[in-house]
Amino acid sequence: MLALLFDPQAWAAFLTLSVLEIVLGIDNIVFISVLIARLPDKKAKQARQVGLALAFVFRIGLLFTLTWVIGLTAPLIEIFGRGISWRDVILIGGGLFLIAKATHEIHSEVEAEYEEMPPSLAGKAFLLVITQLILIDLVFSLDSIITAIGLAQDIEIMVAAIVVAMIVMYVASGPVSEFIARHPTTKMLALAFLLLIGLALVADGFEFHIPRGYIYSAMAFAGAVEAFNVLALRNRRRRPKTRRP
Repeated sequence: MLALLFDPQAWAAFLTLSVLEIVLGIDNIVFISVLIARLPDKKAKQARQVGLALAFVFRIGLLFTLTWVIGLTAPLIEIFGRGISWRDVILIGGGLFLIAKATHEIHSEVEAEYEEMPPSLAGKAFLLVITQLILIDLVFSLDSIITAIGLAQDIEIMVAAIVVAMIVMYVASGPVSEFIARHPTTKMLALAFLLLIGLALVADGFEFHIPRGYIYSAMAFAGAVEAFNVLALRNRRRRPKTRRP
């Protein structure tokens, strides 16, 4: 452990893996933010904290079961000449779930089916949200840990990088969730991102890798444009109206 502290290669691996884990955590934050948007404020905060805690527990748990995780990449069956492993099945299932969830939410937004949730249903909705968070956290955690195994050899480096990434996710999740809740147009944008992420997960499951840089670059550009739109709208509302002669 002490040797790693003075090893430049270990620090390089730690910094690289930390940045990558933070980037991969964007998927988690967007999904959690969209999922809790319709919960009451108190329940939404609890669900966000539970979702992030589960993401951390799953990642650390999977790290300490490396043999089992690596075994998930072994071919299970062959379809059209391609080997399909348990990892592929989980990624395909998780991707299809994200696509279905995002499509359902987009339909609800477009058709204006949103209604205030009765207090009597808040508890059931909270349990449903937690169940969905468990399922998708497992998918994102598996993808994250397999990436970590490919980049680092020491479990201490992996744990440290994941802890740093989870701290950043925890700090960022609150403002992101509040921003999406305050600005409905950004929720539609987040749902579009979830469709892209779901498609990428399904493609990964069939061994067709879509570089994440393309997806995150598109997300960053669209997010920047939407931020300017929100800022422009806010300025127009603040500007006093002047009567034309």
